[in-house]
Amino acid sequence: MTPLRGIVLAGGKGTRLGELTRVTNKHLLPVGPYPMVYFPLKKLSGVGLKDILLVSGTEHMGDFVELLGSGKDHACQVTYKVQDEAGGIAQALGLGSLFAQGARSLVILGDNIFEDSLHDLVAEASKFPDDAFVLLKEVHDPQRYGVAEVVEGRIVSIEEKPKEPKSNMAVAGIYLYPPDVFEVIRTLKPSRRGELEITDVNNYYLSQGRLRSRPLDGYWTDAGTLESLAHANELVGKSMPRFV
Repeated sequence: MTPLRGIVLAGGKGTRLGELTRVTNKHLLPVGPYPMVYFPLKKLSGVGLKDILLVSGTEHMGDFVELLGSGKDHACQVTYKVQDEAGGIAQALGLGSLFAQGARSLVILGDNIFEDSLHDLVAEASKFPDDAFVLLKEVHDPQRYGVAEVVEGRIVSIEEKPKEPKSNMAVAGIYLYPPDVFEVIRTLKPSRRGELEITDVNNYYLSQGRLRSRPLDGYWTDAGTLESLAHANELVGKSMPRFV
């Protein structure tokens, strides 16, 4: 069986959070009883992953190391990788090529707060080791996200932050990729934003007939704006995410 590694992407300046991120990384801000970064870490270790990579920028990497250490308190081994400059989600993921060489990668954006356990995703993905998986969630503001058009249960297109979305199904920041994802990333060209887009990675697998999806049944939000951070705290306060 192809091994599975966990990757948490916790870079970015967090500028949309204003004064809250002047002196810290947004993923170190509190959500409910924990620093935000605990949530993706607990999601990954909760499905049995022992090897987890955390990618972040240069400014606050020391804070992550001080907080998480070796990962033993979370029943895992944490490896750290510095993203020297912002270049998009796919570029950050590409930094994990040596860490996850020959393995599948379960990737979570560090500001994604969601209720569901990842157990069912991992179980289904084990049956399709050459396929990529994305998780979908119906949202009221799809223009903020990658948007999936779904026909008869299968994704037929994905657009990044479309002005006129074809659906209200957002691609959540939770992905599971086969080992060749790093080869795919090496073929990407920067978008108009000058970044390597994760939507381009997903569209590659879609074009190959190798992209599968699952719905998120429980709540899901990012926590990258003041409004969504407050919403994340509200959701967690009412119902703690399931980790196992």
